[in-house]
Amino acid sequence: MNLRQIEVFHAVMTNGTASRAAEILRISQPAVSKAIQELERSTGLALFHRINGRLLATSEAQLFFREVEQSFTGLIHLRSAAARIRDFGSGEIRLASLSALSTNVVPKALFEFQKRHPEVAITFQARMSSVVKDLVASGQFDIGVAADEIDLAGVDAQPFRNYRTAIALPVNHRLTERSIISPQDLHGEPFIALAPEDTTRRQVDAILEGEAVKPKIVLETPYSTTICAMVNAGLGCGVVNPLTAEPYLGKNLVLRPFEPEIYFRTLLLLPPNRQPSKIVRDLIRELKNHANGEGYSS
Repeated sequence: MNLRQIEVFHAVMTNGTASRAAEILRISQPAVSKAIQELERSTGLALFHRINGRLLATSEAQLFFREVEQSFTGLIHLRSAAARIRDFGSGEIRLASLSALSTNVVPKALFEFQKRHPEVAITFQARMSSVVKDLVASGQFDIGVAADEIDLAGVDAQPFRNYRTAIALPVNHRLTERSIISPQDLHGEPFIALAPEDTTRRQVDAILEGEAVKPKIVLETPYSTTICAMVNAGLGCGVVNPLTAEPYLGKNLVLRPFEPEIYFRTLLLLPPNRQPSKIVRDLIRELKNHANGEGYSS
């Protein structure tokens, strides 16, 4: 006895004739008759009388059908569960992001996502890009957004968004009079730098060295948000992702474009060899929508 034989038997009992069962199952009528015969042999039951080419259910078939109905109710439940898991996963979604997007793009995206999926539990962590990658690679998190300096082994990565760098300055700094900041402007200036492993930091260093420019590094940090906080406190200036400066604008911090142009490059990370569920795809769409809506990006 196998599931296909049971499915054919159920179709015949439900629809009344072998021809209708064949139509519903999209198989031939002889295939229906063969499956019924095999089921009778495997169960040792005479399930149908054959009269004038028609199948008439026996009393044994009626009793057996009651048991089959219970099994089919469970099977329908399993199919519904499978569809729900396919579309919505476990009912929760886990997102990790680099700090630079945690106060702007991510909150806006999660707000829109939660309006459409109020039943989905959301876990969010703002971490260093290397940690974001590890969380996604291990399968602990469904989506990651990270800077491009990470090792991509163990994740599926795709370009997310590039943000043009800006120079964050205290509001009373002499360079605020300039509309654009050049490398020469930074010579000898108190400077808050990104961590040495940061791709943007390396690009900035190469440009400054090429121009024989040496700012006075007073602090190093992996986070643009920290640079903004330090600039706001008056410690110096620094290269930042302009998104991170939003909470400080209009206070003690102003932004000026930096030339030559340099971009913070970000990546969208997903666990390898796993098709994203519907809710994962929906959150990715919201993240991209709000990333595309921000200034200084490309």
